[in-house]
Amino acid sequence: MVKIAMVAGQVNPLLGHGAHAGAPPQGLHVHLAELSSALAGAGHEVVVYTRREDRDGPDRISTPGGYEVVQVPAGPPSPLSPDETASAMGEFGSFLDREWRQRPPDITHAHYWLSGLATQLATRSLGIPTVQTFHSLGTVEHRIREKTAMDASARDRIRLERLIARGATRMIATSSDEVFELARMGLPRTRTTVVPSGVDAAHYSTAAAPDTTRTRKHRLLAAGPLEPGSGFDIAIEALAGIPDTELVIAAHPAPPYLSRRSDEQEKSRLVKLARVRGVQGRVRIRRDVGRDEMPGLLLSADAVVSTPWHDPAGMLALQAMSCGRPVIATASGGMLDTVLDDATGLLVPTRSPEAVAAAARRLLSDATTRATFGIAGRDRVLARYTWDRVAEDTLRAYERCVPVRRTAHRTARTGVQ
Repeated sequence: MVKIAMVAGQVNPLLGHGAHAGAPPQGLHVHLAELSSALAGAGHEVVVYTRREDRDGPDRISTPGGYEVVQVPAGPPSPLSPDETASAMGEFGSFLDREWRQRPPDITHAHYWLSGLATQLATRSLGIPTVQTFHSLGTVEHRIREKTAMDASARDRIRLERLIARGATRMIATSSDEVFELARMGLPRTRTTVVPSGVDAAHYSTAAAPDTTRTRKHRLLAAGPLEPGSGFDIAIEALAGIPDTELVIAAHPAPPYLSRRSDEQEKSRLVKLARVRGVQGRVRIRRDVGRDEMPGLLLSADAVVSTPWHDPAGMLALQAMSCGRPVIATASGGMLDTVLDDATGLLVPTRSPEAVAAAARRLLSDATTRATFGIAGRDRVLARYTWDRVAEDTLRAYERCVPVRRTAHRTARTGVQ
């Protein structure tokens, strides 16, 4: 058994469980909850440290997934933006230092750069191995937004990410693309292990009841947060070249630190774009789509379109493949690993409505290809992307840092194959 300390100062894994059906169905909270459950189910002791965001509730929570959540008092007990959270990481790190002097874990695993900062502050005098997963990198985010000037916050993040990567005992990247980016930052490839994100293959399955509200011959589905980086505008522009097809946008709930106004602004922009392109009658935007609704929506689509500016994990593509649906995805980030081009879906250049439209026309005109891609996608998920497989790969990375004693013990976890 390994004593594992997961550190996630910016997200709460409790939002990643099915009981929180209104929580976004994608994101770091899902990754953290599912990975922690899988590791606990394999017989390891897992404690997740997250920042307290409210005044109520116990300091320590035992979860149905078999792991413990510790709500760390750092900063005000309210939702904070990433920039606001950064100012609380010193206090967060001090708590971890005190906690781990009394209850030292065998290994720590920090998620996102802010958590890595707090973790390395705490472990520098304790000799505890640290594993770091960034999930997204400041250099990539700056580049894909095509900004010419870099503000102080972005500069600080990029500088600290380099220091955190060099200070970690082991790096876990979520994609091959991220390994390349880490190498550009000066990190030797030999210190990095690729472990992708996973998907709940029982929840996202072909057995779910499909949504039956289709109004056109064909349906495409896009999903994600209602923000420009999700690339919904690319899908809307592509729709003008795809006849007799509707586009459903499943917009996920916004993070609590964002106002509803930002969602409304993006929705208004998309509605205006649909009107300009002459497809306003074929675009439907559904707000606050949670975990329970997603399988039915995925199964209702002939194909799923994932065209974000950049997606480090490719979670939507995984969910679609798990439901047996072909994917049209931008050839970047995690989707380069997840989607096998011309086997489980079609990869297209980033920000290219014409390429998306051509890929959609090909799939929508050929039911046999759609079915073949769907079967191959489901098979690929079961072979490579279940959370139990992700946990096994994570343990192999831990073994590079500490001895891991394998156990035959495995607790059955609801909703995971």
